[in-house]
Amino acid sequence: MIKVTKEGILLSKSQLEFENEAVMNPAAIIDGGTVHLIYRAVKEGNFSSLGYCRLEGPLKVDERWDEPILSSEMEYESHGLEDPRIVKIEECYYLTYTVYDGISALGALALSRDMKMFKKHGIITPMVHYDEFVSLVGSDKLLHKNYIQNQLFYEKLDDKEGNALTWDKDVVFFPRKINGQLVFLHRIRPGIQIVTINTLNELSQDFWLNYLKNFRDHIVLDPIFPHESSYIGSGCPPIETEYGWLLIYHGAADTEKGMYYTACAAMLDLNIPSKVLARLPYPLFRPDYDWEENGIVDHVVFPTGAVVFNERLFIYYGAADSRIACASIILEELITELMSYAVKDETNTHSNTSIVVSDLTTDISEMWKPVQKLETTKNQLHEK
Repeated sequence: MIKVTKEGILLSKSQLEFENEAVMNPAAIIDGGTVHLIYRAVKEGNFSSLGYCRLEGPLKVDERWDEPILSSEMEYESHGLEDPRIVKIEECYYLTYTVYDGISALGALALSRDMKMFKKHGIITPMVHYDEFVSLVGSDKLLHKNYIQNQLFYEKLDDKEGNALTWDKDVVFFPRKINGQLVFLHRIRPGIQIVTINTLNELSQDFWLNYLKNFRDHIVLDPIFPHESSYIGSGCPPIETEYGWLLIYHGAADTEKGMYYTACAAMLDLNIPSKVLARLPYPLFRPDYDWEENGIVDHVVFPTGAVVFNERLFIYYGAADSRIACASIILEELITELMSYAVKDETNTHSNTSIVVSDLTTDISEMWKPVQKLETTKNQLHEK
């Protein structure tokens, strides 16, 4: 097992109107000895904008803005901007986030040259209704069954006029071009998919319709382990190592105590990032402390940003959808442990094939036995 140090809470909500309900799920990028955090700030009534905070070193808060760095302007983001991630590709910062209009949650992009002023480029994920998504992908018998069994989720939405689009969240760019192309991950539940393009202009409706017709070809990871049995989603931007792209992602499992979110790890090929080299078969870390177990949404650690300081990986995450915390790991130890779980059969990483893992035969409820019995989850902001 890997030794993970929980560094504790970095940021909590403030009395400022734009973040008086919660702060969570920060994007993180390093510049010398400085870490820039752009985080989800929630005001009363569950309306989100993006706040900004600067750290000196990995943990010391040095500056925190008293107004959002980015906020809602368009109808499709009328309920907020959520869960940002950030990378720098060449001389440009790519800030991705989820836009939410109260019904649909989709991936969007903003660009900046200076990390101060961001220009929005709108929604970059497909905009199709769920029944259209099912009609495009449903004939693929090898597709994970949960891609076409999410109808109950969409029926629960407050969508009397039938406007809900297929939710597509967790857009995360790789921090450099690969083979001269832009590459990003995104998430249509239950798995993680990949997109490779020459320019952003390619992301048209026709592009996405053709993409969905060959959907299984674009799946990188699907849930296969008990701690991620409900769904997974891309977390922190991939970190380049000599072994491959280190991906910290989140897993969700529905247990007798409710949904549990954990941090997970995989390694992707440097030149073919759709190829999975290794995958940790147990959570990298999970909710342990009261401030991870109890909040607006209980039992949540949700990693969205990571930086390396002195060969130590610092992972910034949302804790119980209420505050921002950090965990750290010696990077070399993480990679050594992860690479000991090399993927032998790539087809098993994203199919509905039954996976048998000898050391994971324990019932899912047993995995959470150390966790105290808690009250029923509070009113959720909305499903992740």
